[in-house]
Amino acid sequence: MALTTDEKLLIEQRVANDGKSTGVAYLLWLFLGGLGGHRFYLGKTGTGLLMLALLGVGVLTSAIGIGFVFLIAVGIWALVDAFLIPGMIRADKDAIRARLSAEA
Repeated sequence: MALTTDEKLLIEQRVANDGKSTGVAYLLWLFLGGLGGHRFYLGKTGTGLLMLALLGVGVLTSAIGIGFVFLIAVGIWALVDAFLIPGMIRADKDAIRARLSAEA
């Protein structure tokens, strides 16, 4: 069944209200990127915990030298995430849109 124009407008309004903010995601990335704060916000809890664990292991083992490998890995991961954030937000909004369309 095709959606009417009014239903499409209502769905897009809900997507705008319920979707994640790009600005908030980038602020979290900037200030809490190594801790995975932006990933927790975007609903990627598993990889957020992994990022947090890698940072913790890196800090704890940096005294013996091996920790710097983990810290470099977290830094590269956070840098790559700067380019992945728009796609993650788009996927979140697409998921909301699909859920609301199925409900209508």
